[in-house]
Amino acid sequence: MSVPRPNPLLSDRDVDFQLYEALDTAALCALPAFQEHSRDTFALLLDSTRRFAREVLAPTYRPMDAAPPVFEHGRVRVHPAMRSLYAGMVDLGLLTATRPPDVGGQQLPLTVHAVASAYLMAANLSAYGYLGLTLGAAHLLEVFGTPFLRDTFMARLYRGEWTGTMALTEPQAGSSLADVKTRATPAPDGSFRLQGSKIFISGGDQDFTDNVVHLTLARIEGAEGGTRGVSLFAVPAKRPQADTLVPNDVQVAGVIHKIGWRGLPSLVLNFGEANDCHGWLVGQPGRGLACMFQMMNEARIMVGLNGVSTAAVAYQESLSYARERPQGRPAGIRDTTRAQSPIIEHADVRRMLLRQKAIVEGGLALLLTTSTQADLANHAPDEPTRKRAHLLLDLLTPIAKTFPAEKGFEANALALQIHGGYGYSSEYLPEAWLRDQKLNSIHEGTTGIQGLDLLGRKAVAEGGAALQALDEEVRATTARARAAGVEPAWSDALEDALGQATALTLELGARGMAGEVDVMLRHSTDFLELFSVVTVAWRWLAQAAAAKEGLARTASAEDTGFYEGKLAAAQYWFAVEVPRVPLLAHLCRTGEDSYARMRPDWF
Repeated sequence: MSVPRPNPLLSDRDVDFQLYEALDTAALCALPAFQEHSRDTFALLLDSTRRFAREVLAPTYRPMDAAPPVFEHGRVRVHPAMRSLYAGMVDLGLLTATRPPDVGGQQLPLTVHAVASAYLMAANLSAYGYLGLTLGAAHLLEVFGTPFLRDTFMARLYRGEWTGTMALTEPQAGSSLADVKTRATPAPDGSFRLQGSKIFISGGDQDFTDNVVHLTLARIEGAEGGTRGVSLFAVPAKRPQADTLVPNDVQVAGVIHKIGWRGLPSLVLNFGEANDCHGWLVGQPGRGLACMFQMMNEARIMVGLNGVSTAAVAYQESLSYARERPQGRPAGIRDTTRAQSPIIEHADVRRMLLRQKAIVEGGLALLLTTSTQADLANHAPDEPTRKRAHLLLDLLTPIAKTFPAEKGFEANALALQIHGGYGYSSEYLPEAWLRDQKLNSIHEGTTGIQGLDLLGRKAVAEGGAALQALDEEVRATTARARAAGVEPAWSDALEDALGQATALTLELGARGMAGEVDVMLRHSTDFLELFSVVTVAWRWLAQAAAAKEGLARTASAEDTGFYEGKLAAAQYWFAVEVPRVPLLAHLCRTGEDSYARMRPDWF
């Protein structure tokens, strides 16, 4: 068995195809916000990030997984490599790449930033987690912070001198943010004194920068109950005082021992044990969740990218293994003197690889499409285009978060399966990536929560305006596919599936309006699954169209093979996944009640 090639993390050829053939990312440079950029400037960021991810970051993944952060003397000590790794990621410019020049940014499209980030996530998602959380916290302060907060906290976060977190969850509340109990008491100096506990705070303490800023939900004394009484605060682990930093009464109470993401600590934090925890209000009182949703939605897209990236690196690993690992011979060959075949020659291995490819490349296409809508929502020159893009972004976000996590876990399991007995050993990496992937279906709102959000809010918003916009996008794609010579049945199947999804949404929305909210939402997770199948089919049809267009202009055997592989993966999705739409719609429509009527004492 020959030595396998180094894992590329993601396929550069696929990334270029997705950006410039399936999508037209270079066209974003026509927007005033991005007019200083071009495909060449995009390449500068992508090339430097790929190189750092492969040569510097990826070799640290296994050591960091094997030696997670430790809690000693009230502080968390992370892997010693993180000091240089974080500095290296900051030097790439990713903290400010999408931000405007007035905060030190380059104002690159989020679509390009997403691809660059995906390489880092695939290399070492825990290490990237510090950067992603810091970017989200700094951006939140950029938008909602006072001049004091921008100068004191945001600037240092963007420079990479400090890191940031989102401190939402409390032990008694979990995902129910209406039940937040952390208290904030006004102080004479205009700040607040916070008291309370938070749990599962990723990156809540570390020893490679001087400070950590927690974007924290709390309830101002006397505020009403529920979500309307929740406010947002910037709470540093150390607060500025004169020309120094002093402890801010934020205590690490414990470390959560996770199955994956082991390089990024998940902590229990106590605020105000000595009644000396200073926090500063971000945004308006009682509008904490409205502010926080900016960071939460950005984090959901980040988790979706993590899901794609974790599935992608495992797919590349299993593909390389399958090409190199000899075992068995073709059916009917009994001559044991004949050399064994690489396992990729076995049909069932190719089945598993093709499913991984369909999930990984379909998921990446979905995330890049979602990121493009974010670019248009923020930077299109006219209000109607921005509003339409916002509708599509809101609709796609729960899908883009969930599909790569749920189906990515399946793809990671297939990567492990292809490795056979080696797969479940810690000497090989697929078992570690499988552990990592599982967290993505829980991070930033579980799959069940995303289903409720999609059906209960996003799909029915503004009378179904987002679905109308999606229908227009799909019809533009089917027109392109038909013109390119893609199998017409695929376009027909996609239009039919989206029609079923739209009709189902209107029907369920009407039942909710009639007071049958429980029946409406009973199969919201199946509803999310249905929309995942349809939206990924849409992105696979776009890739099929681009592949057909590529085949029409190329004579290269390498390009021909690449495009034919795209068409085979698209065929797989339409043959295997799209036919599931009627069943999922039936479950949602009928309100099948087996688990709804199941009583707790029957289990």
